[in-house]
Amino acid sequence: MSKSIKILGTGCQKCQTMTGVVKDVISENNIDATIEKVEDIEEIMKYNVMTTPALVIDDVVTIKGRVPTKSEV
Repeated sequence: MSKSIKILGTGCQKCQTMTGVVKDVISENNIDATIEKVEDIEEIMKYNVMTTPALVIDDVVTIKGRVPTKSEV
């Protein structure tokens, strides 16, 4: 079953870095996942996130306000 991954952020440098880390982890571990970038503030607020970037996996906010390490992802 494919994982649904969303990266919440307005496109700042940290958001771009998080996207790169997530893509690397997915590629290195052969994970079946779809990545969606969410940049709309109203959509981001639906997840009750006030600081970006944030990582949402299968509709659960897992990390917010910082760039995670590969092992955290």
